[in-house]
Amino acid sequence: MGKQLERLTPKLENFISQRHIFFVGTAMKDGRVNISPKGMDTLKVINSNKVIWLNLTGSGNETATHIQESNRMTIMFCSFEDKPLILRLYGKATVYHPKDKGFKNNINQFTETVGARQIFELDIELVQTSCGFAVPFMDFVEERTQLKEWSVKKGDEGIKNYWKDKNSTSLDGHDTKI
Repeated sequence: MGKQLERLTPKLENFISQRHIFFVGTAMKDGRVNISPKGMDTLKVINSNKVIWLNLTGSGNETATHIQESNRMTIMFCSFEDKPLILRLYGKATVYHPKDKGFKNNINQFTETVGARQIFELDIELVQTSCGFAVPFMDFVEERTQLKEWSVKKGDEGIKNYWKDKNSTSLDGHDTKI
């Protein structure tokens, strides 16, 4: 059934490359735990102990806040379409905003996307697989286009205003540093 590994194997890297969705979990010492679904082509495996993912503009910005206090992060992938498998990556995360060198050094890993808000880098400390026998089968139909269309319509200045209005404070009232 489940296994614990110190790093990603080529087989698990391939598994990640075939997923259409992943989930990110973070929490501060106190307050709400946040779990966010992520899609599109926004996650890249850098090596067997490091992944980066592009965080796009959304209704909240909890992950960026949580990482400031506690850089623990879990990323989870599930197989919905083929053999059952759940893959979790546990580690320490760093957040890079567009003004940061880490953002500028990594943004070229991704397709240019209006509304790119942060890049998170996860240094993987533990890789865990589990069976996924109870995860249902679901068919991938296509990527949603609404976020890209909304971001393009808002434009860079509109996005920055949205960040100021909607993404500068977490649900628990903490500064997101956006």
